[in-house]
Amino acid sequence: MSGRWLRLVPDRRFPILAVSKVGHFHLQMIKRQDMAAWARLPTAEVDRMARMTESCSVCGTSFEVQFRYQMEERDGGFSFYCSQKCLETSQTAGGDGLVTCDACAKRFKVQLVSQVLYVGDRRHYACSSSCRTQVLDEARGVRLGDMAERAARAECPTPPVREEPSQEGGIDETDMPPVLRPSFASKPPPPPVQQSPVKAEAPQEAPRPAEAVSLVPKVAPRIPPQNVQKINRRPASVFAIFNHKGGTGKTTTSVSIAAGLAEEGYRVLLVDTDAQGNVGVSLDKKADKSLYHVLVMGLPLKAVIQPVRDNLDLVASNETLAAAELYLAGRQNRDRILKERLGSSVQGYDFVILDCSPSLSLMNQNALVFADNVLVPVACDYLSLVGVRQVLKTIRNVNQLLHHPVRLWGVLPTFYDARANICREAVDTMTKHFGDRCLPPIRSAIKVKEAPAHGQTIFEYAAGSTAADDYRTVVRRLIEEHVAERPQNQAQAASA
Repeated sequence: MSGRWLRLVPDRRFPILAVSKVGHFHLQMIKRQDMAAWARLPTAEVDRMARMTESCSVCGTSFEVQFRYQMEERDGGFSFYCSQKCLETSQTAGGDGLVTCDACAKRFKVQLVSQVLYVGDRRHYACSSSCRTQVLDEARGVRLGDMAERAARAECPTPPVREEPSQEGGIDETDMPPVLRPSFASKPPPPPVQQSPVKAEAPQEAPRPAEAVSLVPKVAPRIPPQNVQKINRRPASVFAIFNHKGGTGKTTTSVSIAAGLAEEGYRVLLVDTDAQGNVGVSLDKKADKSLYHVLVMGLPLKAVIQPVRDNLDLVASNETLAAAELYLAGRQNRDRILKERLGSSVQGYDFVILDCSPSLSLMNQNALVFADNVLVPVACDYLSLVGVRQVLKTIRNVNQLLHHPVRLWGVLPTFYDARANICREAVDTMTKHFGDRCLPPIRSAIKVKEAPAHGQTIFEYAAGSTAADDYRTVVRRLIEEHVAERPQNQAQAASA
């Protein structure tokens, strides 16, 4: 019981526990014969005895202890904090805004949740993941010799034995796992090439080189050679698939456009910024590590990315992303955290597709600040048309208030049925208002609803459907406008 505060509410049916603080905590049971005296006390006096009022160790304000963070055992005593601000002030008592790492004694500024940890009711700081592991190991009683041995193994990994060819026969591929064979087949040394005609008496070994060569595409870069130079010289185009209204086909559009671009040979990163996690479900992928770990825990993007198709990678999400909203609300530049975490890590991609949630949230603000262009899927009904006005207002606020130049790239009518008057009227209205930015509509098809149930894209499940043809039209237009025009934009920026 030592080191913990208990708030006990009197109950007339049972013996009452009272807490006193004299050096240590003690539990004192009031006898049943004292129940009558206790019952005669006024209610206000009982409440006063049950409450714990302390003075803040930072500002001196008197307050009632209600939360775990408001009390901390430090230097053989207890410190109390009336607010999160006072707690942060105590963390940076040196005045420079820095704290000391409990593992390596380095001074650093706390920026991630994972850098502050509580072990044994005491607060500790760790500047990196390795220091965090060391602090936790010390708390568990791991011996220093074991920690030093593990650190030595991490710094000096065992060299692979297969990289030392013998003088007689070279490397024997039969002892290697199939996944490793292509790495040697892709760089064939002169001796193995000369051995193939010599071993004529062993015809069963003839298909072995062919098997190794056939595996090369699996480990080779998933980018066609004609696109490699293009990717290296241009940054990624970031598209936010965004609409405040739900049920307009945002997730289907995000997955279909990303898959269509990947089929055309472009490297695509698909990021799910919706806590519902429907993108991962549509592609039959589970999110063991999600976008939450990048935003809040500070993991590198490569630790979260999942390859799902050729040229297509996924950053999935789940319900943990909802907790990231609280983290973003308490950060400076809270609308630019996503851009800071992902901006420098997506340079190897041609396109980044952001699937946004149907809400006015901080996560959507981060997505719009990270994006260069916005594509708005609009269902062919009256309520969806009304919601487009809110989308335009949001984009205007991002440009004017957040000072980020994001533009409306296009409006995409979805769930189009040529037999319904409301669908034709909706497309006519969007065409009159947006002109060329109103894309050809996506025709309604039952195959679009069935594809996620099989974990496939519309191009895999029903490549010849009308919806697949319509999404290919959108993909071709996107490529024509943003791949063909990008060199001109870069030339203008260089001249400016």
